[in-house]
Amino acid sequence: MTDIFDVIIIGSGPGGYYAAIRCAQKKASVAIIEKAEIGGVCLNCGCIPSKSLLASAEVLFQAKKASEMGIDIPSVIPNWIKMHQRKDGIVTQFRNGVAGLLKANKIKVFSGKGLISDPKIVSVESQTEKFELNAKNGIIIATGSVPYEIPAFPFDRNIIISSTEALALPEIPESLVIVGGGIIGCELACVYAAVGTKVTIIEALERIINNEDKWVSQLLERELKKIGITVLTNQTVTAVDKNNGLAKVILLSGQIIEAKKVLVAVGRRAVCDKQTIDNMNLNTKGSVITVDDEMQTNVPGVYAIGDVVGTTYLAHGAFAEAEIAVDNILGGNSKMYDYSLIPRTIYTFPEIASVGKNELMCAKDGIDISVGRGFFRANGRSLAHNETTGEIRVIRDKLSGKILGITMAGAHVTELIASARFLIGTNEKFHDVSFAHPTVSEVLKEAWEDAFDLSVHQPPKRA
Repeated sequence: MTDIFDVIIIGSGPGGYYAAIRCAQKKASVAIIEKAEIGGVCLNCGCIPSKSLLASAEVLFQAKKASEMGIDIPSVIPNWIKMHQRKDGIVTQFRNGVAGLLKANKIKVFSGKGLISDPKIVSVESQTEKFELNAKNGIIIATGSVPYEIPAFPFDRNIIISSTEALALPEIPESLVIVGGGIIGCELACVYAAVGTKVTIIEALERIINNEDKWVSQLLERELKKIGITVLTNQTVTAVDKNNGLAKVILLSGQIIEAKKVLVAVGRRAVCDKQTIDNMNLNTKGSVITVDDEMQTNVPGVYAIGDVVGTTYLAHGAFAEAEIAVDNILGGNSKMYDYSLIPRTIYTFPEIASVGKNELMCAKDGIDISVGRGFFRANGRSLAHNETTGEIRVIRDKLSGKILGITMAGAHVTELIASARFLIGTNEKFHDVSFAHPTVSEVLKEAWEDAFDLSVHQPPKRA
């Protein structure tokens, strides 16, 4: 017997469960097929557990600096077991929450591997049975990604680990080499530096966080070094030798670094079952499924969203793509907008956030810009909280006068970036917008004003 649904979704990560609930809200019958845990990578072994550990790490650093605030704490000791218990509790709470939402929206969840055998049919294979589901409107693939593995030194899940293992190590390692200075590598470096691990980041490119502006990379590298993290750029790892529970990381330069653990964090690889790709003859680019601006694959009625399409590798990017795919699979006519308008966030110490075009993008496009700057060191609330590192930059097109992008580096800027998004594409008069004082958000106003050369609290720019 074949069950019939309006839409079938493979994968229950951010893109999958979001798409399912949106379909249900539009009165469509929905089935989700999940082969692992509800919530996918983000909830179970990605953004939620990593941010939980980062929150604990932030408290550790704050406690160590408490004397600067007039508070003496005799000793600050990380309790690794409790940190993980807290993290696991948060993950369980969210997983149960998502499962509850799916149930409340009358979404049917099937456990097993989903294989597309026809644009309207999905075969479900579990440990105990195999059956087919029929989709009247179509199918959405939201199968996510896995950590990229380097063939020269593959994961052994013990000494050479991925981010998945790094979020669940039973003990604090004495030393950790992180191969890759991107978002994942830098965030986990902050966690382990906080609990006392000797951390070394090795980046093959000329700077860490290479997709953001140079000033961001320089600021972050400087701050990482202050918390004891060694950053080596323009360095390539050629091999990792393991012996007696210790790794020797060999660089192309000939340098050798010893460490208890080696975390390979050089990105993530989109993943979809090869049988589905072959059955449907789906167009791919490497491991990524290619889609059009309606999130539809080359097969009519089959859509793909999230990490599997290789666009943002962000949960909120998957949310945005889910909105488009759902509207179209149910008869709408929506198109994916400018991906630069999806905020980019990094939860390091300090945090990094950006939206719209950065200075690198503008230079590549040959746009003549004015860059306004606001500094946390000149902000009353930031001074009061002893969080003065960093700045905000607002980028304005000199020709049109419109705001093109905002980049931030500083404490809690990931909470400010959504507000900054509303400035993109406007030349709104900041005089008409009142910012409460004292608030950290005033740094955004300072940078916004400065983009028009009208900042009150900064000296005039030199001609």
